[in-house]
Amino acid sequence: MATFRLGAIASIATRIPHQNVAKLQRINLVRRMATGAAPKKPTSTLGLAVKGMAIGALVGTGWSGYSYFKGGPTDHMLHEHVGPKVLDKLPDVKIMRKVVNPNDDSGLDLVLFQFQTCPFCCKVRAFLDHSGLSYSVVEVDAVLRQDIRWSDSKKVPILLAKTKSGKYVQLTDSSMIVSSISSFLRDKKQDIGELAKYYPSISYENDAGRKVFDIMNKYFLMYQEKKVDNRTKEEQEEERKWRAWADDHLVHLISPNVYRTKDEAMETFEWFSDVGEWGIHFPKWERDLMVYVGAFAMWGISKRLKRRHQLSDDVRSHIYDACDRWISEIEKKKTTFHGGSQPNLADLAVFGVLNSMEGCQAFKDCLENTKIGPWFYAVKERVLKNRGNVL
Repeated sequence: MATFRLGAIASIATRIPHQNVAKLQRINLVRRMATGAAPKKPTSTLGLAVKGMAIGALVGTGWSGYSYFKGGPTDHMLHEHVGPKVLDKLPDVKIMRKVVNPNDDSGLDLVLFQFQTCPFCCKVRAFLDHSGLSYSVVEVDAVLRQDIRWSDSKKVPILLAKTKSGKYVQLTDSSMIVSSISSFLRDKKQDIGELAKYYPSISYENDAGRKVFDIMNKYFLMYQEKKVDNRTKEEQEEERKWRAWADDHLVHLISPNVYRTKDEAMETFEWFSDVGEWGIHFPKWERDLMVYVGAFAMWGISKRLKRRHQLSDDVRSHIYDACDRWISEIEKKKTTFHGGSQPNLADLAVFGVLNSMEGCQAFKDCLENTKIGPWFYAVKERVLKNRGNVL
């Protein structure tokens, strides 16, 4: 493949020596961290199954949390580079809906595994829809996650993209997904499978001394030496800066706000069920498990997240400040969007994060107490205008 550019920097990620990892961490690896008396009558098999799954989900969550903080036996192996996983064929999963745009000439074959209201999934959908791309959607059960059993990564979004070889490359980070697909759209002669190799996972030690992985170069666009980007270097750097801000700051304000109280947590999960059509795609017992176990678990987790990100008890004030900061940045430009007359990747990232809570009380409060509304609905209008038909 021809030489690729990292924005304006001529370097290839997989050839960077280990001694530069600390510098890369500062630039590209910013994002760190976003539930007895005997019964009087026999219990039904279904009842036992539901109870068992609920207990299993809670135990699994607890074990995952323990493992997260404990680390693992390979924690000493830092600075490992791991390339994208490639699948010979699509997993045997149920496609729940498709977005079909008859004007899509990209040639891409995309399958998105998601939670409908996950902030990172909303970011990816906002980008795909604004770009006018066709794609299939697999709605993953937020508790059992059966539809991603085939993947080593148990987080969503996951985007499978068909390569020129007929195999599917697995893209597993929202910002990396956006950057790699955006790079492809600038030069469609490229192979998405080859592009994905320029976004390897790399291990490093976080502030807690634990080995974690993040995607190198995830805010950078990769393209050949010919001119395909008419923006200045400063404009590209600004876009990357605010995309990182959406991941490193804004997204961490969502959970403490939408799960602020038990009632808000339940209201939020009921909204998740409605927009995700859980009642249609999942059996009632599974839908109820997701709502009730999910709401209770996230209410508890939001308290820990509030402490981790050093938020005050008045969590609303933090998200108001973030909305005001973003709008102030756009007002300085005296343009409709951060990208000017059209939304850029920063606009779509911030919109996607906020879109994840659009049906929650927290978002209604943001509309009443900040000036985020006109910009938000202007971006939404462009996204919906470009989106294909939902089938």
